[in-house]
Amino acid sequence: MDVQTEKIELAKRLLETNDEALLLQIKEIFESSDKDFWNGLPDHVKTGIARGRKQAEEGKLTSHEYVMKKVY
Repeated sequence: MDVQTEKIELAKRLLETNDEALLLQIKEIFESSDKDFWNGLPDHVKTGIARGRKQAEEGKLTSHEYVMKKVY
C-alpha cells in the first residue's frame, strides 16, 4: 500500500472512532514526533554528553575492545 492510501485509511479510522484513550495516544505520538529529544533530556545528561564529545575530540577515548576485556 502506498503512503497516500495509508494516510487516507488512517484518517477514515480516526474520524470514525469515539475512543478518547485512542485519540489521546495518537495525539501523544504526533506531539512526541515533533519534539527534539535533546530538549527533553535532563541538564546532567546534556552535560555528560558534552563532556564525552570534548574528550573524544581530544582523543581521550577507551576502545570497546579494552572495556570488554576489563568487564569479562
